[in-house]
Amino acid sequence: MASAGSESFQPQQHVTNDGIDRHEERIAYGLEAIEQRKLALQEFDDAKFGWFHIRACIVSGVGFYTDAYDIFAINLATPHDVDTAIKVSCSVGTVIGQLAFGYLADHVGRKRMYGIELIIMIIGTLGQTLAGNGPAASFWAVITFWRIVLGIGIGGDYPLSSVITAEFATTKRRGAMMAAVFAMQGIGQLSAGIVGLIATAAFQNSINANPENLDYVWRIVIGVGAVPGVVALYFRLTIPETPRYTMDVEQKIEKGIRDAKAFIEHGAAAGVYGDDVAVARADLAIVPKATWSDFRRYFGKRKNALKLFGTAYSWFALDVAWYGLGLNNSIILKNIGYAGGTPYEAVFKTCVGNIIINLLGSVPGYWISVFTIDYLGRKFIQIMGFTMLTIMFVVLGFAYHQILNVSIPLFIVLYTITQIFFNFGPNTTTFIVPGECFPTRYRSTAHGISAASGKIGSIIAQVAFGLLKDRGGPNAWIDHLLEIFALFMLTGLLSSFLIPETKGKSLEELGEDGVPRDKESD
Repeated sequence: MASAGSESFQPQQHVTNDGIDRHEERIAYGLEAIEQRKLALQEFDDAKFGWFHIRACIVSGVGFYTDAYDIFAINLATPHDVDTAIKVSCSVGTVIGQLAFGYLADHVGRKRMYGIELIIMIIGTLGQTLAGNGPAASFWAVITFWRIVLGIGIGGDYPLSSVITAEFATTKRRGAMMAAVFAMQGIGQLSAGIVGLIATAAFQNSINANPENLDYVWRIVIGVGAVPGVVALYFRLTIPETPRYTMDVEQKIEKGIRDAKAFIEHGAAAGVYGDDVAVARADLAIVPKATWSDFRRYFGKRKNALKLFGTAYSWFALDVAWYGLGLNNSIILKNIGYAGGTPYEAVFKTCVGNIIINLLGSVPGYWISVFTIDYLGRKFIQIMGFTMLTIMFVVLGFAYHQILNVSIPLFIVLYTITQIFFNFGPNTTTFIVPGECFPTRYRSTAHGISAASGKIGSIIAQVAFGLLKDRGGPNAWIDHLLEIFALFMLTGLLSSFLIPETKGKSLEELGEDGVPRDKESD
């Protein structure tokens, strides 16, 4: 007799006792496998934190380091007349990448897609570095093209790194692991400023003799961003498929169970097994198969639709202010008097200013989240962060000129506090929650939708910032833009009440993968 796992469901025209026995045997085998799945995932969630968890964080984190480095390095030296187009182009590509890779990671597999986005990022970075001018295409048009390509790779990194980290993490430390991956953004931003500072100082005499030599600095700063990506590429291409995807989407329970045990023991997959160890579970209705009809059914439920709206809109509201400010730090620095001078001095001061902002605000905010998120909870931190950001933008916006007239150091302190609560707040949690609260079969897709909503917010912010900041004179409308950011932070606060608290809960409980049946069987 063929093994139960290799049997296929076929309608029986003539039911025999042997057929009934084999059908019952198959059902019993499937139920046993499902119980083993439950136990394996419980063991996986409760595993001792080890090197393989650290490795997963590093492999995912390097991508976010590169993402932030490449996005914010452009802030250091971009001509004013092409400033908005250059910055928006990357976000346009990012939206494409988030939606495309989010969908593909759920339908093709995490492992098959992971690394492709990093290859695209490396190609986009090198393309910018080697771009030249010519009769057929201007230099900045070519740069804009490569920024879109880079953005597609960066966009793919969001859903992939989030769900892979979440699906390999233990329940107890899942928030910290995902926050640590995302915190590499802060290190990337800081590194961009440091590399820019070193490169600018190295070419000081050349720049003073001929400002066009800043071209060397710009290419070096951008090009260095490809190095960590190249180093991490091998590890991304060889990372094993997550056991949750293997069991719940590919529906190969025994392989997923063996992979889960092997990852706990060795940090690797257990091997390759054929479809003979797959258990077709359609009739058992524990985890439905991903289809368009099931997608509509799942997100057609009011609570699931509101959950997706909560994760998507809160990210949208956040990124209006986060990118509106983050990609325009040089303008804020100029307005408080820390900019200008010769071309060398202008770039040097911009690099130093960005380093100070990141060291005092951004980096500490990220790591405060890492060490507190599994204790305070994601929802608490997001609501607290949006509340503080609303207050800070009201103060900075409505008292903008008064603060600058009284004390520039006071403005810097308030601006730094704002940066802290971006990252010890919704900038971290909007990345984490959509990677946890949806079922495995739609986790990456939903994360991609949420992240793309954020980038649409960043596009709106960058275009609006570029169009509005000079109303009434150079940078004369900055205070009103800060007031508008306060309004978006308030709406982000309200939308945060729609997201679930994911602290201390398994991914199956949050995504309802098998929970109803388990409760019935208790």
